[in-house]
Amino acid sequence: MRIGILSLRRTLYSTRRLREAALARGHEARVIDYLRCTMHVSPKESAVIYRGEPLVLDAVIPRIGATHTFYGSAIVRQFEMLGVPTANHAGSIVLGRDKLRSLQVLAREGVDLPVTGFAHSVKDTRGLIARVGGAPLVIKLVEGTQGVGVVLASSHSAAESVISAFRQLEADILVQEFVAEAEGSDTRAFVVDDRVVAAMKRRAPAGEFRSNLHRGGSAERVELSSEEEALARLAARTIGLGVAGVDMIRSSRGPLILEVNASPGLEGIEGSTGVDVAGAIVEYVERLSSEAAK
Repeated sequence: MRIGILSLRRTLYSTRRLREAALARGHEARVIDYLRCTMHVSPKESAVIYRGEPLVLDAVIPRIGATHTFYGSAIVRQFEMLGVPTANHAGSIVLGRDKLRSLQVLAREGVDLPVTGFAHSVKDTRGLIARVGGAPLVIKLVEGTQGVGVVLASSHSAAESVISAFRQLEADILVQEFVAEAEGSDTRAFVVDDRVVAAMKRRAPAGEFRSNLHRGGSAERVELSSEEEALARLAARTIGLGVAGVDMIRSSRGPLILEVNASPGLEGIEGSTGVDVAGAIVEYVERLSSEAAK
């Protein structure tokens, strides 16, 4: 099987592991810089062109970064139009990247979340803060990733100042309740093909409340409760992702979904759990390709 891994850098851990896993299972695996791809759109002869040649693939594993979601998802959509199975659909990648919209979709389906607010005008700041339970609260940039653009405001005045500063920069923000009982930790469940294949608990370093590994957090393998596992699977299905990193926290009212990531990294989850997550993803696209060929 000819597998294309859409990634900007072949040296990234996730990209390298996916290629290794595909080769280990006897497939051809090609890392493709999706920003170097061009699209030929025609009712008679559409194609994805790479380095001057049309790409002929049996399956695609997208690794689309936050900076280039629009173009990357357009390339994925072109492959879908050509009938090539993709581990994640273009529409689901775009939805997962849009924090507000994804939370709206999850809430509509009854998925438990921290109470979240969103507003445009700073004149509505006080009401927005009150609706999420007051300070302390978490303020997030809608476009932020890996813990960047996430602030814990410990007081009402601090929250107003941060919100005002972000809005002066024309930045879209989410305001979310702070769940103190999570104690600076969260859980990432890695879902592949509607199955939780691995899970890790991430802890924030001393003096920090963000548990992202890129912010210096630590991770360890964790066993999910049946409720957490079912919630993670539901969240991934709701966003429409075959491969997803589902982040949640444990609260006094049960597990709450923080975010559903369409391009979750493999290094932290494989390193902390010892699970061959890359192999599970390749196995998933094998099934997709087999079904498409029927």
